[in-house]
Amino acid sequence: MFRRMRFNSFNSSNISVKRRTAVGATDFLRRDDKMAALLPAIERMAALQKDCATALPAMFKYCEILQFEDNQLVLSTPNAALAAKLKQQLPKLQETLARRGWQVHGVKLKVQMMKAAEVKEQMRALFLNEAAISAFDSLSDSLEQSAQNATLIAALKAMVARRREG
Repeated sequence: MFRRMRFNSFNSSNISVKRRTAVGATDFLRRDDKMAALLPAIERMAALQKDCATALPAMFKYCEILQFEDNQLVLSTPNAALAAKLKQQLPKLQETLARRGWQVHGVKLKVQMMKAAEVKEQMRALFLNEAAISAFDSLSDSLEQSAQNATLIAALKAMVARRREG
């Protein structure tokens, strides 16, 4: 009645895992004539992006090349502040690219979010030894029981409880 459907001919006892690499991707793209025609342009843009990142590594962490035609380079920046800083560094960028063989006569900046910029820094975990925890515990016990101190006392007791649990 029901026929078993097989979607792939994969033998679980004979699995060979191949790592996917950039070389594997380019080999795949070279097999298709239409995709193979795009490879030189892709490689050229990747080389230009790499040279820009080498010239200004801190700036190009979140910047990308949008276009490079007629010796005009168009870059994307995630915000106006980075665009202003990058604008000051454009002569250095153009000079470095010229030394590497790129003829860049002009650079335009477009503010648009391309990569997710992680702005928030990770917080460090604060370590308190047992003497410090005991001092906070005794402080919470010694404070006057009033409406003004109630939230402070509750916060100190909660912190002491968390530190003693973990």
